[in-house]
Amino acid sequence: MRNFFKFTERNTSFKQETLAGLTTFLSVAYILVVNPLILSQAGMDSGAVFTATALTAIIGTLLIGLLANFPIAIAPSMGLNSFFAFSVCIGMGIEWQVTLTGVFIAGIIFMLLSLLKIREKIINIIPLDLKHAIASGIGFFITFIGLKNGGIIISNPDTFVSIGNLTSPTTLLAVFGLVITIVMLVRGINGAIFYGMLITTIVGMIIGLINIPSTIVGSIPSLEPTLGVVFSHLDGIFTPELLAVIFTFLIVAFFDTAGALIALASQAGMMKGNAIPNIGRALLADSSAGAIGAILGTSTPATSVESSAGIAVGGRTGFTSVIIASCFAIALFFSPILAVITLEVTAPALIIVGALMVKAVSNIDWSKLEIVIPSFLTIIMMPLTSSVAIGIAFGFVLYPLCLVVQKRFKEIHPIMYVLCLLFILYFAFIV
Repeated sequence: MRNFFKFTERNTSFKQETLAGLTTFLSVAYILVVNPLILSQAGMDSGAVFTATALTAIIGTLLIGLLANFPIAIAPSMGLNSFFAFSVCIGMGIEWQVTLTGVFIAGIIFMLLSLLKIREKIINIIPLDLKHAIASGIGFFITFIGLKNGGIIISNPDTFVSIGNLTSPTTLLAVFGLVITIVMLVRGINGAIFYGMLITTIVGMIIGLINIPSTIVGSIPSLEPTLGVVFSHLDGIFTPELLAVIFTFLIVAFFDTAGALIALASQAGMMKGNAIPNIGRALLADSSAGAIGAILGTSTPATSVESSAGIAVGGRTGFTSVIIASCFAIALFFSPILAVITLEVTAPALIIVGALMVKAVSNIDWSKLEIVIPSFLTIIMMPLTSSVAIGIAFGFVLYPLCLVVQKRFKEIHPIMYVLCLLFILYFAFIV
């Protein structure tokens, strides 16, 4: 096992990888609760979606761990499940069965692009400065999510965002978790993020802010309402509306995953120059999970940015992913326990992990405006639009534009021109 996962080469251990896997699972486990709630708004059976979500996470996470040796979780994307339910099913009036078929088609296209190494080529031609900007932008985005989930910042109709009610008991619990985790981090305690989440959960239960579940073991809901429905609705996808939906799934999922992989590989120290070793295998695992997830009955999965929490406590190999997948498998049988993993518990981890990821900003060449402008807008647009893909889109449009006006045409890879045009069309007709 040590040789298969390259423990020595990556300077890690069984204990370190296990702790990392547990930390990432605690950070991403909320998807088992939230994904069924969102997709049920589109008319899907919440029990079936719960089971499909867990199985998709198990399969996708195992694949990326075993095939690519990446310490990463794959789970249904929070942005794409909202797009699935509210924009497509409710907003456009398209049945969830047909929309799910669109997700399946997008997954198959992704698999073909991965097998042909087209996705890998696109990721590898992204300029290094933009890669660092993407990693930093995701860091700001994760911290923003953590602050919001903890109630430390709230929406404001006048200023868009303002400070939350810091006397609220749930917000105070999140602040407590943040402080205790920071204290352990600066004192150099290994696994500080995991222990911070654990202590916050225990304190929350003691003071009554987190309900102690009355039962521990739960039955596994049937997949029957969603399993395989995509195969009976293939004729419904050939409409202009759904083709546009499939294109959106492709664009958003592609660059959400690309951005997350770049950020996580950078954080884990896996980058080799401008390339990510085994990126092709990671992309194949991700795209396979997309097609499998649609067959089981859930919206598009993606590389989970919450994996950064596990990497922050030392996750460096695919064994971390094996632990994460094992936790998802156990969760199928012990679903009532998931209620104790509240947003206040995970918020401090996201805030701190985001701060750790932002250090990539120091690698950007801030002396050149043609790099500064696209890099800065890539970073800032991610938290402001709550979309990794839109942040990347700004960078992909502005970077070639800045070089073109300087008549540095040959420094731009031809694929960058194509992507620039695609994102302009995306902004014009989709966003």
